[in-house]
Amino acid sequence: MTVIRRFSDLDWRFLLLILPAFFLLVYICVSSIPISTFPTAFAPVASFFFNWTTADSSSPPPVYELDGRKIAVCLVGGARRFELTGPSIVESVLKVYPNADLFLHSPLDKNSFKFSLLKIAPRIAAIRIFKPRNINETEAEVRVLTSAGSPNGIQGLLQYFNLVEGCLTLIQEHQKQNQFIYDWIIRTRVDGYWNAPLHPSNFIPGHYLIPPGSNYGGLNDRLGIGDYNSTVVALSRLSLIPKLDSIGYRNLNSETSFRAQLTSHGIYYKARRLPFCIVSDRRYVFPPGQYGVPVAALSSPGPLSGAKCRPCTPICEGKCVRETMSVLDKGWSWTDWENGSLDLCNAQDEWEEGWEKIFDRVAGKKRAAVRKRIRDLKMKECVADFNEMRWRTFRWDSPPADEICKLGLEKSN
Repeated sequence: MTVIRRFSDLDWRFLLLILPAFFLLVYICVSSIPISTFPTAFAPVASFFFNWTTADSSSPPPVYELDGRKIAVCLVGGARRFELTGPSIVESVLKVYPNADLFLHSPLDKNSFKFSLLKIAPRIAAIRIFKPRNINETEAEVRVLTSAGSPNGIQGLLQYFNLVEGCLTLIQEHQKQNQFIYDWIIRTRVDGYWNAPLHPSNFIPGHYLIPPGSNYGGLNDRLGIGDYNSTVVALSRLSLIPKLDSIGYRNLNSETSFRAQLTSHGIYYKARRLPFCIVSDRRYVFPPGQYGVPVAALSSPGPLSGAKCRPCTPICEGKCVRETMSVLDKGWSWTDWENGSLDLCNAQDEWEEGWEKIFDRVAGKKRAAVRKRIRDLKMKECVADFNEMRWRTFRWDSPPADEICKLGLEKSN
């Protein structure tokens, strides 16, 4: 009775004073812990205090101090238009962070000789250009993944997932051999064209950074930046499929599978607009319908956040863009278009005649010169460039230089 009476006599106004201070203390404590260290079971508790899944904010976060941090750049994909995209990646990513180690994971094809231009990259840790092979589809993969929207069905998804996770394997092997762990890992695509540098404000502690738009019902998976622990989850595209299967996920495309990986492991992400687009040869209906794909002109001011693009004479600007983009489903292939940041191509046909002049004008003299050099590259020059790059590479897991160059240049030369 005495205890109850003492509690009942407590001034309720005192409680009102201490409760806000208590919640503030909890907020500070939780926010100081990297998100990737939270177990999945505690994700609901963290989300009670924060809106971790946020879209682009009007004011950028403070610039994170990157001096002395170990950074890996994971570059994946085929070299289809690398003579256009490669110089932009070197200038806007690799040379912006010259202490970053480059890891390339790509299938061998007739365009692989274009990777010879990477000899100008500041630091090269590993180059793996491999001969592609069919990947056997497991029962779990057939249940979890869908062929809808993938040009090559489930096999196409598995090949892409293998590219991404294979790059992670290269990074882990390099870490083990040199006995350290990267602080940050940037994963981007070979076919990404950058029209501005990757700013340090995009390295956000406690979040895995992704671009907004091009979600296709899930999350844009065309670029990611995170610490080591969150990146391991994000890049384990193949090995985490059994886990998704056990949880009960079904009929996932690349983007919904990517979201399931992050959310099921308590990885919190943030979407921010980024100055790159995916140079594509694919054809798309114009104007796009509700679930269509807009193709940006390479000359668009952006940032385009990984939207499909090509060098073209824009067919749709200003009011036309507003009317066209307002039709698109925002959770599908929509991309930001406000403030004149987007001009559209008519991508129903092949690239227009004279696209080279359009690219050269947009990209500038330096990048135009690289395009012309690759166009006119001779066998001897190609082999010499690869041999120079191999000499600078910590690990070379690729065919001999003459084999790579011969595959793409023998007929043209």
